[in-house]
Amino acid sequence: MPHPDAPESLPLPAKNTLRRELRRRRRALTAREQRAASTALCRRLKTLPELLRARRVSLYLPAGGEIDPLPLLPWLYRRGVSVYLPVLRPLSANSLWFVAYRPGTPMVKNRFGIREPAVAFGARRANRLPAWALDTLIVPLVGFDEHANRMGMGGGFYDRTLAFMRRRGPKPTLIGVAHACQQASELPVEPWDIPLTTIATDTAVVRPRKRQAAD
Repeated sequence: MPHPDAPESLPLPAKNTLRRELRRRRRALTAREQRAASTALCRRLKTLPELLRARRVSLYLPAGGEIDPLPLLPWLYRRGVSVYLPVLRPLSANSLWFVAYRPGTPMVKNRFGIREPAVAFGARRANRLPAWALDTLIVPLVGFDEHANRMGMGGGFYDRTLAFMRRRGPKPTLIGVAHACQQASELPVEPWDIPLTTIATDTAVVRPRKRQAAD
């Protein structure tokens, strides 16, 4: 859960300014720094029990300087893990499908210019899973803080798709990933934010702090 001392809101202009600054930081990394960070992140992810026991995992294709989780693919495939990608759900406002990603999956660019499995491929039920049926989702972040609070792109795609996690029933593990330089001193927590299980970067693993008992 979000840390109890995290601010509950931030004026929209200030929030947008912070989001732009954190995105600028990751875009400023050189190609060499990006590759090194990706290698370090994936090495760290392979040690997480939440990923070691997973058999249905969602990744993402990086864009705009996002840290790259794709070096995990050979390791996941060797272990018999089924890999899925988030896809903009057709005829639905800002929510996601999770569609199988394997050799031969037909790919297209979505309206944001990001490659994803083709809609016709994802429309076949055998090629996709609802989010609750996944074991682990690895999701990109714009920013995070030491309490594992997160800042996303602002579109609300994951928050809308994962709203079911506030109810009873199966819940996947949520691992946020980012470059270490995307850490902020403290991030606001909005009522609609879905808490992450953990955050992994190229230098550390950050887990939410448990609420301290009252004296």
